[in-house]
Amino acid sequence: MKSNTLLTRGLYAITDPLLLPNKRLLSGVESALRGGTQIIQYRDKTATAIELLRNAQSLRDLCVDHQALFIINDDLALCLRVKADGVHLGKSDGNIIKSRKKLGEHKILGVTCHSDLVYAQHCIKQGVDYCAFGRIFPSKTKANAPHCELETLTKAGKLSKPCVAIGGITLENFPQLLEMNIHNVAVIHGLFAQKNIEATARKFSSFFNK
Repeated sequence: MKSNTLLTRGLYAITDPLLLPNKRLLSGVESALRGGTQIIQYRDKTATAIELLRNAQSLRDLCVDHQALFIINDDLALCLRVKADGVHLGKSDGNIIKSRKKLGEHKILGVTCHSDLVYAQHCIKQGVDYCAFGRIFPSKTKANAPHCELETLTKAGKLSKPCVAIGGITLENFPQLLEMNIHNVAVIHGLFAQKNIEATARKFSSFFNK
């Protein structure tokens, strides 16, 4: 199975060490998975190498148990070491061609494009499996992230690879995106900052089942 068929449509949850510190990481992610989250991206810029490895291995096992995809943020070596399903690269965080070669054709390679459709098309030609656009709405996680207009997001949905929307997406504003050809919505604060993570994930996931 090639990697471009692996990106399951649905809720794409990204971890945050401030929202899911220490032991709350695994319990929070498990709640999200029970609620129907299809993809988990492990993102932590503060953990030590040992912590990253331990957490990534545990999260990978959880995702396997729940038949969800597991993506590593920005760390290709960690992705390969723990046999994750793929890696997500920021706009300046790695060479796409080299990353694709190291990953092989059976792993997922995603990239942040912000609002740059030309860059997205360039990345697709180089072998990425999906392009993430955002921030779509004001974000509590990345307040200074570049804004992506809804018009740009609409055009992004017409690309030859899946479009992932990210940035400030909540249960309240998500309906604005339903008419667009979005493959996934990536959520951090809108999921992991909520009192009932499982119920919130289930509500997000229900939008994709309509």
